[in-house]
Amino acid sequence: MKNYAPENASFLLPFQFDQINLEKDLDKCKKFDFSQNYVPDNYQGKDYILPLRSIDGRLDFPAAAPNQVNRYKDTIALKQCTYFKEVTEFFLCDKEAIRLMNLTPGKNVNTHTDYNCGYEDGIFRVHIPIITNKEVYFILNGKRLIMNPGEAWYTNVNLPHSVANKGKTNRIHLVMDCIRNEWSDKLFESLGYDFELETDVKEELTETTIHMMIKELEFQNTPGAKILIEQLKEQLEKK
Repeated sequence: MKNYAPENASFLLPFQFDQINLEKDLDKCKKFDFSQNYVPDNYQGKDYILPLRSIDGRLDFPAAAPNQVNRYKDTIALKQCTYFKEVTEFFLCDKEAIRLMNLTPGKNVNTHTDYNCGYEDGIFRVHIPIITNKEVYFILNGKRLIMNPGEAWYTNVNLPHSVANKGKTNRIHLVMDCIRNEWSDKLFESLGYDFELETDVKEELTETTIHMMIKELEFQNTPGAKILIEQLKEQLEKK
């Protein structure tokens, strides 16, 4: 596994968004169908994810495909949500995947790690809770993060993380994959992010991570994804 610095695992960003306006745009999105999770090993629940910005702007493409920022486009759902647009444009950087992520009462997302989704990889994932409750347990690297409506959190999901909704209401977050730039570097510096620790990161893909990447790429079913699948399978044969 990569040797990620726990000191840089998460930060509460100095922004507060309006919960009422977030909920109004969420209501607009309820006419669209939320898809089930595309990585069943993590969570097999339905009504889980609605793409707001995706590859080619497709509502039926919830997977977050990295390093394809030029292919990401707003979906019809985001185009109807003026406040969501305002929130996303508040972050002065390019974005890849943007989506609504829902976890219904009594459901769990199993402990897992994502790949190349940390600030040291040139990307940062932001969670903005819209609806939540006190019995939501978001555990990142063994630490519970309590995220309140309207807050914005950076989370390094390269580290082990899980979610359990033990409450009686849905837990719905606006989640953005943002591209690191000078603006974000200044922001993270102000929060105490330790840039020197980035040099300690050691790149190594485990077999489990490779298998998960292959599953996600198979879901995408594009010519580019098929090429990456073959490359990853070659890596597995060498291990």
